[in-house]
Amino acid sequence: MFVRRTIETHEEARIKPSKTYQSFVAAAGSHHELSFIERDVRNYITGEVRNISEEDDAKEFGKGQLRMKEKNQNFFFELNLEADHYIKHVFWADARSRAAFEYFRDVVSFDTTYNTNRYNLVLGSFVGVNHHGQSTLLGCALMKNEDIQSFKWLFECWLHCM
Repeated sequence: MFVRRTIETHEEARIKPSKTYQSFVAAAGSHHELSFIERDVRNYITGEVRNISEEDDAKEFGKGQLRMKEKNQNFFFELNLEADHYIKHVFWADARSRAAFEYFRDVVSFDTTYNTNRYNLVLGSFVGVNHHGQSTLLGCALMKNEDIQSFKWLFECWLHCM
């Protein structure tokens, strides 16, 4: 309990996990005297101290998108939440991406990544090719799954945006 509270206190004070671990080593006399390693401290911080619920993250993400829209009216986003307020689909494109599409709309590619993020959301990106043959980002999406309905929703948003 003492170790957990110390880690939490240090995290609130923005003390680096390595420094927190070193304080435990100094107090114990040696790292051999501890029943945990520095990685355990980092895992505890990630898993417990910074544990923000998926629902709260979805709300904050939506608020962030609204702030972007307030700053620039040409910012576009569509957010589709599930009944439990988790992200189901989201698509966004900033003003620069929308303007780039007007010039570089001849070739547009869409690709998705594997589920690599914390919530197993699939990241998709719309990419065009500029007059120098370089890739230019035209829009991004997060999707809960890669089913027909998700892609239908996404491509309808893409068409509405562009």
